Amino acid sequence: MKYKEKPRPMKTLTTTVELTAFCQEAAKHDYVTVDTEFLRERTYYSKLCLIQLAFSGDGETDAVLVDPLADGLSLEPLYTLFRDESVVKVFHAARQDLEIFWVDAGVFPKPLFDTQVAAMVCGFGEQVGYETLVRKIVKQGLDKTSRFTDWSRRPLSDAQKTYALADVTHLRRIYEYLAAELDRSGRSHWVAEELQVLTDPATYDIRPQEAWRRIKTRTTSGKFLAVVRELAAFREDYAQRNNVPRNRVFKDDALVELASTKPRTGSDLGGSRLLLREARKGAIAEGILEAVGRGVNCPPEKQPKPDRSREKLQVNPALADLLRVLLKAKTESSGVAAKLIAPSADLDAIAAGQRDVAALTGWRREVFGADALRLCDGEIALAAQGQSVKVVSL
Repeated sequence: MKYKEKPRPMKTLTTTVELTAFCQEAAKHDYVTVDTEFLRERTYYSKLCLIQLAFSGDGETDAVLVDPLADGLSLEPLYTLFRDESVVKVFHAARQDLEIFWVDAGVFPKPLFDTQVAAMVCGFGEQVGYETLVRKIVKQGLDKTSRFTDWSRRPLSDAQKTYALADVTHLRRIYEYLAAELDRSGRSHWVAEELQVLTDPATYDIRPQEAWRRIKTRTTSGKFLAVVRELAAFREDYAQRNNVPRNRVFKDDALVELASTKPRTGSDLGGSRLLLREARKGAIAEGILEAVGRGVNCPPEKQPKPDRSREKLQVNPALADLLRVLLKAKTESSGVAAKLIAPSADLDAIAAGQRDVAALTGWRREVFGADALRLCDGEIALAAQGQSVKVVSL
């Protein structure tokens, strides 16, 4: 039997008084579902355009849209609700939503429940989408026609409002189902462990001096990387201060080109093949030349060092293969995606004797890590049993 939500009025809150009343009512319930619509194509920081909220029930006032662009509207009533630890705040794929609230108000919703993380733990696969959960749990489809839309334009159409509201009304059923599954399986603490990183301020602290680590380059020369570091730091700082996308300053391929050619004058910048025209003059051009100068003059002891720890691993290939077989067996028995339990790099590290890897800690140790260590120590063996693999104690 398919679960069908009845059509509901689409109330949009545009005043602080209205938002306060809704949040006070939501605080009487066990949970509230939350989603946002935002734009980030033209800015460094996300521009919040719409907030969707719902609490349990099927009445006319249990799901609303909040217009953060409305004149005079304060989001403080919502942040007060976020701080109320008696109410679970439910999101799907929460990272970008949480970044918005952290940057805007320095607040994280607590306690937090992310249905994407919970779904992975419950055996729905890796990074499962909201549409998939609606189809499998709520037994409904979603109208995706408003997915790619300009949420900053007003007025919003009924189609946009319907699409946005469905992101929190269906989420109630999904949350209730997944929470019950976690209680049944005893895996609630698995989700709690995974969510710790989402409520850690360091997750959203983008430090310009560390931005170079995201640049893909095949060169490991310290002199070259010193210029890359300074260029990436300048770009990140400029983008943050001016609230523009980093690629609007200059793209990664242009950054690598500049690190290779090391321009010293404005005319040198004119010879770049990949640098945007706007970046060849003014503050950006000055910043590039200064960054290149700092990188070129960086003393050897302060040059960045690439992480070569993995290159030096003495991996036991036979043991690595056995660990992969063990992981496959654990994946099948637990229903949890292999990449979530232990990526290939973790398996190689374990086979090389390293023990400070995520696969050997927390809930992953329960599922896989403990037996992985026993396998490394010769305490267990693996045996084929029909189409599956079983663990045999020695």
